[in-house]
Amino acid sequence: MPYPEGHKIKVRGRIIESAAKAFRTNGIRDISVPFIMKGAGLTHGGFYSHFDNKEQLVSETCRYAISDTISLLQKAAEKEAGEPKIDAVIDFYLSPYHRDHTEMGCILPALSSEISRLSEEVRQVFTRDLQRMIDFIADLAEINKSIGSAVLSMMVGTLVLARSVNDPNFSDSLLESGKQQAKGLIKTNQ
Repeated sequence: MPYPEGHKIKVRGRIIESAAKAFRTNGIRDISVPFIMKGAGLTHGGFYSHFDNKEQLVSETCRYAISDTISLLQKAAEKEAGEPKIDAVIDFYLSPYHRDHTEMGCILPALSSEISRLSEEVRQVFTRDLQRMIDFIADLAEINKSIGSAVLSMMVGTLVLARSVNDPNFSDSLLESGKQQAKGLIKTNQ
């Protein structure tokens, strides 16, 4: 019995979602194809009917994960009626919830240090998607891309540090400082 129309696309999507969750949580290097396929509810033998290699999966996962993060941040912005939308985005991005739920969070803090050691193809995809994220921040805040880059860099760096420390109070204070500084940078450059 043949698979229904769109079956292969749905399976490919499940694999990418499984990879995004795994990469966000554990990085790229320590995650195997069998682990990703198991997370998608599949055997690893079927991987190569969807992807040429793990690097192709990494590229597509980066694209998916950045789009997913932008969508999540857009929803956070739409929920807030009273404050500037960019403030709602910063508040969500630098929240304890986002810090503590790496499996659904932004892929930039999780993968940036590993991407530099991957293929030019993966780095090219990552670069384009990072630029999309900067554009999103700059457009939402009504600032130029240079300031948007600085704000996003500040947010990503703050989240990396807040996830790295073992003192919950210090972690929370890093998040608060990051929020204040990112919002301040925007306000002085609008």
